[in-house]
Amino acid sequence: MTIVTSSEEAGAQTDVAGFGSKRYRTYVLSALTLIYILNFVDRGLLAVVGPDLIPELGISDTQFGLLTGFGFALLYTIVGIPLARFADRANRVWIMTVCVALWSLMTALCGLATEVTIGSITFGAFWILLMCRVGVGIGEAGCTPPANSLIADYFAPRERSQALGVYAMGVTLGTMFANLIGGWVTDMFDWRTAFFVVGLPGLLIALIFKLTVKEPPRGYTDPVGKESKDQVDMREAIRELTTKPAFWYMTAGATVAAFCGYGISSFQSIFLVRAHEITTGEAAIWINTPVSLSSAIGTFATGWLATKLYKKYPGAIAWVPAIGLALSVPFYIFAFTTDSLLLAAICLMIGGFVKYGYLAAQYTIGQGVVSMRVRAMATAVLLFVVNLIGYGFGPLFIGAISDIFFVSGIAEFGVATEELARNQCHPAVIGQLSDNLQNVCGDVYAQSLRSAMVIMATLYIACSLFFLLTWRRLGKDMVDRN
Repeated sequence: MTIVTSSEEAGAQTDVAGFGSKRYRTYVLSALTLIYILNFVDRGLLAVVGPDLIPELGISDTQFGLLTGFGFALLYTIVGIPLARFADRANRVWIMTVCVALWSLMTALCGLATEVTIGSITFGAFWILLMCRVGVGIGEAGCTPPANSLIADYFAPRERSQALGVYAMGVTLGTMFANLIGGWVTDMFDWRTAFFVVGLPGLLIALIFKLTVKEPPRGYTDPVGKESKDQVDMREAIRELTTKPAFWYMTAGATVAAFCGYGISSFQSIFLVRAHEITTGEAAIWINTPVSLSSAIGTFATGWLATKLYKKYPGAIAWVPAIGLALSVPFYIFAFTTDSLLLAAICLMIGGFVKYGYLAAQYTIGQGVVSMRVRAMATAVLLFVVNLIGYGFGPLFIGAISDIFFVSGIAEFGVATEELARNQCHPAVIGQLSDNLQNVCGDVYAQSLRSAMVIMATLYIACSLFFLLTWRRLGKDMVDRN
């Protein structure tokens, strides 16, 4: 079958299988997934090394929530939309190459965070680390919008959900490798070395990606006769999105899911170290790694299930993740309240397995309800909301609630914050406290964060409800049905 698209793409051969051979499409999808894995390795490493980094730099849970959340997400979301507009008309492979190199370099520089004095002005290590995280966020903003647009051109609509499900595995696999590599390096060396080991290889990956991945004709897999434009006005894109309630219900569900997920994952290692008195490496390797692996398998399995059900039940792309998100709640609550480390690990694995179906759903729905010319823009709008609110405020919310519970907890024992800071309860230095303050730490140090984690886990119910609302509108709003 042959179609003619824009003048730039005239003469391109199109078939239902998508651009390039099946083997090459598999390679491109693998390359994009590897980059997405690297994306989450680099952004997730800070949460892995947090138990050692927090006491060394002397920062609070709220400050750590700012570093892992809003400090990263603000520039990530602001830069994302102009980069997506650029990706709608420029070479997407080049955009991703430059951005991968940038975020990898800034990740490595996080390992150099220390107090710096310039003239009479002294910048604390927290501010240096915050600036590096902002740099990571700027680089990573150029990953998903062009990657989603590339996948849409390489894979026909009927294969796209499964391809996006594979790509979405980068979230959980990246988190897994961040724990596996970062936890081991931190225990063997230190948290600074972990940033160097994880960040620097990305420079080589960026080069290989540019040399081996081709830029496909834009709109290659769209139906015959479908008109396209080289550029779409921002107002036109927003106007099209306002006619799609399913997009906004899905965005709300994905945002709350990100709020919960990023918050929990940012503090999971810290919670395990505080509540179960294990090392950073033990929490990362023996608990977080199998949890991330289970989550990755669940991401693929739910994406595969939704794809299989899609022809007969188009709404499955929304109600499958809705069920999974609701099922995750009791498992997470038990994981954060049990005294058994083994049971906590098992429940975290089950919770992660059943909940991540929303990742493939958010991209499939986000791209499926709009026309080809605004795909990258729709993804950017989705990610702007999801990351600014979800990623930006999720970790900050848990950190702030944890600090509030800590302060109120020690106050019940008649202890003021001037007498006891949370970092003084760290196992490495708690022996310097009086017996009375050590007992206060024993009651409040872990419990304050435990309460914050439980509150966050219950919010997954709201995510499920939003995806059920999406299901009700999907039949009217979906454009891609092939």
